[in-house]
Amino acid sequence: MLNVEYEEFNSVEEVFLYMACVATPMKNILPINSYKGYICSIIPLNHSEETYLMIYTKGTLENGILEFDVNTKTYKKVESIERSDKTYFVIMSPKRNTIADAAIEKL
Repeated sequence: MLNVEYEEFNSVEEVFLYMACVATPMKNILPINSYKGYICSIIPLNHSEETYLMIYTKGTLENGILEFDVNTKTYKKVESIERSDKTYFVIMSPKRNTIADAAIEKL
């Protein structure tokens, strides 16, 4: 049975800030889905059960690389990953995401 916990935010900047804070040090490239009207990341909470945390806000983003500045809480689209002092998000729009579909259905 799929169990999903949720953390909803008011803006994409808040989602990016959360994701930047929970990322391991040195992990400065994180995937984010723009899927069915949501900007989200689905994080497994444990390995023994199918429990996930969906971090999300409503909205859409164009696919590509976004550079996020934690200090100013701003982001911009970039062509490449160049700076170690920034966090980067790779925005993807999957054709189908069954975990996201199950999570969205329960919202």
